[in-house]
Amino acid sequence: MSNLHVELERFRVIAGKEEKAREWMEFLTVHIEDVKKTLPAEKMYVESIFGETVDGVLYLYWLSYQGMSSGEVVFSDSFIDQKHLEFWNECIDFDYPESILTTNVVMMQDKIREQMK
Repeated sequence: MSNLHVELERFRVIAGKEEKAREWMEFLTVHIEDVKKTLPAEKMYVESIFGETVDGVLYLYWLSYQGMSSGEVVFSDSFIDQKHLEFWNECIDFDYPESILTTNVVMMQDKIREQMK
C-alpha cells in the first residue's frame, strides 16, 4: 500500500534522563485527547511508544502507521507537539544512531486500510 508508511524506530535515552523520559510518557498519557488532535496533521493513523531496558540502558521504540507526504511535527505550533519535542531534545541520545527496523510484512484488514485513505 503505497499511501501507508509503517515504521518501527529505536532510540536510546541519555543516561540519567530515564526519569525524565518516564515523565514524558506520562505527559503524553495524561494529555492523550490533545495528543490525538495533533495526529491528523501528521497523517498519523496509529502511533505507539514502547520502552525497554537492556543492560541498564533505556530504549524507546516508536511504532507508526502514517500516511505519505505528511506534515512534520517539528513545524507544528501545537503546545503538545512543542512539549513533545522539548522532551525529545532533552531525553534522546543523539550520539547513538537511531535504529529503523525493517518492515517485512504489514498484516491489516482491508476495511482498516480503506479507512486510511
